[in-house]
Parts: sequence; C-alpha cells; structure tokens
Amino acid sequence: MVNRRDSASVDRSEVERFAAIAPQWWDEEGAFKPLHRLNPARLAFARDRLANHFQRDRKARRPFSGLRLLDIGCGGGLMCEPLTRLGFAVTGIDADETALGVARDHARQHRLAIDYRVASIEDLVAKALQFDVVLALEVVEHTADPTHFMALAGRLVRPGGALVASTLNRTPQAFLLAILGAEYLLRWVPRGTHQFRKFRRPSELAQDLRKAGLALGDLAGLRYDPWRAQWGLGRDLGVNYLLFATKPQ
Repeated sequence: MVNRRDSASVDRSEVERFAAIAPQWWDEEGAFKPLHRLNPARLAFARDRLANHFQRDRKARRPFSGLRLLDIGCGGGLMCEPLTRLGFAVTGIDADETALGVARDHARQHRLAIDYRVASIEDLVAKALQFDVVLALEVVEHTADPTHFMALAGRLVRPGGALVASTLNRTPQAFLLAILGAEYLLRWVPRGTHQFRKFRRPSELAQDLRKAGLALGDLAGLRYDPWRAQWGLGRDLGVNYLLFATKPQ
C-alpha cells in the first residue's frame, strides 16, 4: 500500500489547512458554508448526467441502487450522504483523519451506511479497485500534482463507468473572484485556500482525462446568484465548472 503521507497526489499542507477547520464541516454557517451553498447544484449536475448514462429513473426513490461510487477528497461527507440516499453504495476517501471522524459521526447519527477510509487514490489503485462512478469535486486544485491525480482517478473508473469533477478555471476572472473576492474581500474561505497555479483550464482537464482513457461528455459552469445567495448551473466556464466524462466499455 502506498503511504498516504508520501502520496504524490496528496499535498500535506492542504490536508493540514482543512484539518484545522474540520469540526465545522456540517455547520452551514461555518467555514464550509460555500460548499453547503454549492451542494445542490453539484448534486443536480451529477444526478442528471448519471441517470442518463446508466439509464436510471431520476424520479425513483433510490435510482442508483446496485451502483458503487467513490468520492475522492470527501471531507465531512457533504456529497456522500445525499448520494447514499439516492441508492449508491458510497465509499469516501480523504487524507484528513479529523474530517473523516466528523463524517462517520454524522452518518451514524443519520443511520447511513457509508464506507469512509483514510486513504489516497494510490492506495485504491494499488488494490486494483474500480467503481461505477468516481467523484473529484473541489479537490483537483488541492492536490500535489493535478495531472497525476487525474490519471489515477481515471484508473478507478470501471469500463462503462463515469467520472464527475469540478474545479476552478485558470483565468483572470477566477483569480479575481475565487482568490481576491472569496478569500480576501468576502472571506468566504480562509486566506491561502487556493493556489492559482493549480487551477485547471477545461481543455487541460479534458486532455488529462483522455490520457486516462475517458471521454469528455459534458461541461457546465457554476454561477452565483447574490440575490438568492445560491449557486446554479450555466454556460460560463470562466470561474467554477463541472465536468462529466465516461470510460468506454
């Protein structure tokens, strides 16, 4: 097994930064408030594309029963819990033991069976594990090597499976809004949360996925409505964006 502390995909400084605020994962007004606001849009994008891909009825109570899903960098489990309720057998991995402790406690309180593991993607690749769906949401820009990370993430998708990713575009607009705006002016996230050099253009992420044997299926931008204080999907990929890709049979 690859030692998660020496993993090429894990940036230890990033893990330590998030571990310091891990107890706030489920506080909707705390440090992770932006993710709570972002979650409905992320969930809708993933649900709709995955329902189409796997030919499932999105109106069913548990439309994804029988499918296995991996959430890489799951943190406190904000996506793991609703996806479990939709029927997926969910595995959530993170290098932050504190966050996973919070995730386990919250899932236990809500009687949800979720397989949380302190692990890196190298650990799972070494075991030759594969999943129907792999999620990499708001994690690519926090890895030690984004290209290497995506290559490994692609190996964890089974043939016929799918990957959903979201990250920040490397544009002047993203620098202004995600770093200057979100970190320094609005203080939505702690200063130093983002490193502009790790932001990935959609073309770069698509190239990484092709090298990993996946085909790009769809892209959508994430836009913030300040009047409603909520996020929605749109066509502008200039700042935050979501990506859907599949692996051929």
